[in-house]
Amino acid sequence: MAKKPRSRKTAAKAPSLPGPLRIMRALRRFVLWCVLVAVVSAGIAALVHRYLAPGPTYYMRQEAQRLGGVDREWVALDKVAPVMARAVVAAEDANFCTHWGFDMGAIRSVIEEGGGRGASTLSQQTVKNVYLWHGRSWVRKALEALMTPLVESIWPKRRIVEVYLNIAEFDEGIFGVDAAARHYFGVGPEALSALQAARLAAVLPDPKGRSASKPTNWMRKRTAAIMDGAATIRRDGRAACFED
Repeated sequence: MAKKPRSRKTAAKAPSLPGPLRIMRALRRFVLWCVLVAVVSAGIAALVHRYLAPGPTYYMRQEAQRLGGVDREWVALDKVAPVMARAVVAAEDANFCTHWGFDMGAIRSVIEEGGGRGASTLSQQTVKNVYLWHGRSWVRKALEALMTPLVESIWPKRRIVEVYLNIAEFDEGIFGVDAAARHYFGVGPEALSALQAARLAAVLPDPKGRSASKPTNWMRKRTAAIMDGAATIRRDGRAACFED
């Protein structure tokens, strides 16, 4: 008798997902891929900028287009008067040497006081100025929160101060401590006095509304406080992480 052909068992097909679920899954993969690319790109950029000076920032390019040009010259930190670095740290982030990018004590104080003032560290400001854009945006704040620890882990504290001093805006179209020292006082950054350094630091973070060469009474008081703060962080060791 002829044998009956064996019936082949067919594998059961997995039920296909509904259209909306497929779209959501594809969208989730796309978002994760974008995040991965962004993190890798940020890591590469941070590694490069540990050794090489960042180019003109997004905000600098905007101002250059608006004003027809900006004044900016990169200068190494060892060519800047040490009191300038101490002044800007005292003014913007006195605990710079003791945190990892976020000053949790300052953040708690802001929350307790109702959020009336900022708690942005020097590291956060550097990340924002070099890699992101100005303005209040949850997207920008999220990117800043992701990138700040990355930069802190790759750059020494001294490098963060060096980059910050070279990209901060000190007057309309005046970027960096070299241009600011010459613009306001007619001297190079290496010749800044304690008073001049404190005046420049007092301009931040409102360079368009304050002047280092024509200080108001408020600016004079702010300058005196910064001078005292710069001396204090030198004395108590909070300047050690960025000084030779």
